[in-house]
Amino acid sequence: MSDMGKSVRMERILDRKSGNTVIVPMDHGVSSGPIEGLIDMKRAIDSVAEGGADAVLLHKGSVRAGHRGYGRDIGLIVHLSASTSLGPDPLNKVRVTTVDEAIKLGADAVSVHVNIGAENEPEMLRELGETAQICEEWGMPLLAMMYPRGRKVTEEHDVKFVKHVARLGAELCADIIKTNYTGTPESFREVVEGTPVPVVIAGGPKMETDKEVLEMIKEAMDAGGRGVSIGRNIFQHRTPTKMTRAVAGIVHKNISVKEALEILE
Repeated sequence: MSDMGKSVRMERILDRKSGNTVIVPMDHGVSSGPIEGLIDMKRAIDSVAEGGADAVLLHKGSVRAGHRGYGRDIGLIVHLSASTSLGPDPLNKVRVTTVDEAIKLGADAVSVHVNIGAENEPEMLRELGETAQICEEWGMPLLAMMYPRGRKVTEEHDVKFVKHVARLGAELCADIIKTNYTGTPESFREVVEGTPVPVVIAGGPKMETDKEVLEMIKEAMDAGGRGVSIGRNIFQHRTPTKMTRAVAGIVHKNISVKEALEILE
């Protein structure tokens, strides 16, 4: 029964036709406060839902406040991890929400953030493993945000680190892995080939141009990626709905970067 429940929920996150996904994380209110683009949460969510995003990723407080758009149908991923930019170690993620709470909030999936290489890596790994076990019992899809960040990590986009953390997340039973793009289709293909579950790329800091963002997405998809989990480069865009539509065009319809840029005109 749990396998059936997970399959039904996964269909709320991964598009039925393409098998790919456009996730827009909006969990930044915990780590950074009410940043640009996330002042009015209902408006932010509605704009990406209109543009064709498959899911938004929120903390439980935003869900309880009713911030899920103006009645538009969009998948919901409840984030279980937290830290702040004001803390002594922002890399130290702790669990602040349970799978049970997420189920009560109507979540289609949950997510956990793990910084491999950080000082408290053992605690984060323990929480990932425990969460994966609970998710399996309830048939709840688990997205693991896996990042190489710590003293031994010389470059967090280096393929040798990224493919390790992506595989680690899959080994601990995450259903979807979110991680860094490695800079080239050739190197990112190593990440995808070594990870037996769907891999989606993070957007990272706001980029200088739309073309940079769209080229990164196109390269990742051509290398076998299954979508994106991009926040600031979408919700801080001058026209978030159009940017979401352009991203979704690449992810779901395999349009070119040129065609995607035409959507933004």
